[in-house]
Amino acid sequence: MPFNIPILLTWLRVALIPLVVGVYYLPTHWLPLADRNLAATLVFIVAAVTDWFDGYLARRWNQVSAFGAFLDPVADKLMVAGALLVLVQLDRVNAIIAFIIIGREITISALREWMAEIGARKSVAVSSLGKIKTAAQMTAIPMLLFHDRLLGVLDTHYWGEYLLWIAGVLTVWSMLYYLRRAWPLIKEKAGTM
Repeated sequence: MPFNIPILLTWLRVALIPLVVGVYYLPTHWLPLADRNLAATLVFIVAAVTDWFDGYLARRWNQVSAFGAFLDPVADKLMVAGALLVLVQLDRVNAIIAFIIIGREITISALREWMAEIGARKSVAVSSLGKIKTAAQMTAIPMLLFHDRLLGVLDTHYWGEYLLWIAGVLTVWSMLYYLRRAWPLIKEKAGTM
C-alpha cells in the first residue's frame, strides 16, 4: 500500500466519519444539541474539504495510485451514508431520500467494479452530472447537520432539504446515465452466461 499525503488525507476522512456520527451519542450535559450540530457540521466540512484536496494533490504531485483510487470513493460513500443515517435518526431527512442516495452509491459502486473486471471501467467514469450531484450533497448535508439559522438569516434546514432533494433527483438521473452507458455490455455479458 503506497503512503503519501493524498492517501493520508483520505484516511483522515475515514477517521472523521465516526466523529460526525459519534458526537450525537455524547451525553446532553456534555454537549447541548446546538453544539453537537455545530461540531458535526465542522467535522463534515473538514472531511469534505479533504475529499477535494486529496484528489488535487494526487494529480498535482503525480501520486495517483490504484489504492488511492479505491479508497477515495469508499471514504466518500461512508461519509455520506454515515451522515445521512444520523440525519434520518434525527428526523431531518426523509428515509426515502437517504435510501435513494445510499442505494445508488451501492449500485454504481458494484457496476464500476464489474465494469473494471471486464476491462470497461472507462465507460462508467465519473461524469459532470455525478460531480454536480456530489456538490449538491456535500452542500446539503452540512446545512442539515447545522439545523439552525446561519447568521440569523439563512434557514439551513430549509435550503439543505431543498438541495438534498435536488441531489436525490440528480442521483437517479446519474444512475440511469451510468446504467445506460453500461447497458450494451450488460446485455452482451448476460447473453454469454
